[in-house]
This record gives sequence, C-alpha cells and structure tokens, in this order.
Amino acid sequence: MYNSSEIKRFSISGPILITPKANGDYRGLFSETYRANMFSKIIGRDVKFLQDNLSITAQAGTVRGLHAQTPPYAVGKLIQCVRGSIIDIVVDARGDSPTFGENVRVELSSENRSQLWVPEGFLHGYATQCADTCVMYKQTGYYAPENEISVKWNDSALALDWGITMDDVILSAKDEQAQGFSTLNSLFIVT
Repeated sequence: MYNSSEIKRFSISGPILITPKANGDYRGLFSETYRANMFSKIIGRDVKFLQDNLSITAQAGTVRGLHAQTPPYAVGKLIQCVRGSIIDIVVDARGDSPTFGENVRVELSSENRSQLWVPEGFLHGYATQCADTCVMYKQTGYYAPENEISVKWNDSALALDWGITMDDVILSAKDEQAQGFSTLNSLFIVT
C-alpha cells in the first residue's frame, strides 16, 4: 500500500509530503505507514532510521521549534500526526541553497494521515491546532543535544504562518531563548 501513496513535491528541493493509501470498511481502516524500499524510491536515496519519537502536546497553540541538529549529527525526520492536527513548517537552512530561508508549510492531521519528510539541513517546527495532539516521527540519527540549534519561531525575517493566534502561543523555555535566523551560521550544504 505504501507504493500507492500520494506524493507531493515542493518548489524547495528536499521536503516531500507523503499520504499513504488506506483501505477501510465498517471496522475502520488499515494503512501501511512505512516501507523502507518504497520510501527510498520516493526520496531518491537509501535512509536508515535509528530513532522513533512520540510527542504529546496538551494544549492547542503550542509551538515546538524551529529545531535542527548540525553536522555531523544532522538528522532527517519523517513526521506524522496521529491524533489531532498540526501546522508543520520546515525552513531551508542549507547555506549554499538557492532557497535558503524559504519554507514549506503543511497541515498534518489524524484525518489526512499525511507524513512530511524533512531532510537534513532544514529547521523543523510545528504548532498544535487542538488539545491532546500526538505526533510521531522517525529520525535518521540519534538525538544529540550538544548539536541542536533553535531558531525563533516568530523571526520577522522568516514571516512564518503558524495558523494560530500569536498572543496565545505556548513555548518551552528553550524556544523562548532561540536565536534569530540572521545569526544562523549554517553548516549545512545542499546534497
């Protein structure tokens, strides 16, 4: 079924939206959410996922991000919202990219079952659209806090649309202290 997925590519090279086919009946539905050989075909290279993560967010209006890990611990991520809904945003942080600083914005939800492939070299973040949202994602590497970078979610140079009221945003202490995009000394290169 993963080989019957709907694929959407963007003007920014790298991120890909994948909506796996689902079969349903009166009992519910079944969907193959990951198949290594088909995923490699879709993104055009072999990927080995090393870590799976689960994030449950209690309140709507919570922003998590923008985050990335720098080389040699840069990671690609396959993001899926399995309960609730998020606005997911990735920003091109590859210093030599013609689309440096540009972004891709998608809605991921339990209803659309879509997944977003976020390759190495992109900042990633999301805003919850409802309470008790659950996001699962696969990573191509292990979490390396010493190589994590955080960029301000509301940096005026990026002008991102999170789909929420800015006055009600909930942030972690780490995200409140994030750096501006203009101070980012990108170590990423286009691959």
